[in-house]
Amino acid sequence: MEKKAVTTLKTGDKKEEYLFKVFRLLTARESFVISNEKTHFNKTELRLISEVLLANHENKRLFSTQIAKKLGVTRSAVSHTVQRLESKGVIKRIPSETDKKVDYIEISEEILTDYKQDIQKCVRFVGEIVDEFGEKDFYKMCELYEKFVNLAQTKLRD
Repeated sequence: MEKKAVTTLKTGDKKEEYLFKVFRLLTARESFVISNEKTHFNKTELRLISEVLLANHENKRLFSTQIAKKLGVTRSAVSHTVQRLESKGVIKRIPSETDKKVDYIEISEEILTDYKQDIQKCVRFVGEIVDEFGEKDFYKMCELYEKFVNLAQTKLRD
């Protein structure tokens, strides 16, 4: 007997097709590569470091829950990344003066050279993709993606 792949619950349901396209987008998002060269840090680590550096630039400090929200990942995922980076001397936890349960995340100055090299590699690679894709299409894609995500988040709150 031949097995048939089940791809939909109802044949021809347009809304179900939307869901499967969103699944494909999520999968593609997870596997998206930001550099075609070897980097010191993986993309999650680079994003985490970038968020902490951006907060520092704005004279703010971040703790794990805030980083998780900014990255769109679980606090547990951030905790694992922080532990890995801390063991490598990339970041350090600084206890809060007011809340014993909170540790702020700070970047070790020594890794900034490696971080900058990685960012330059990523900028080159993403720049090449955007050059080929087209700047106008790139910005339109970003605008539509943000609009879609914001609408979904608004619907969750309603």
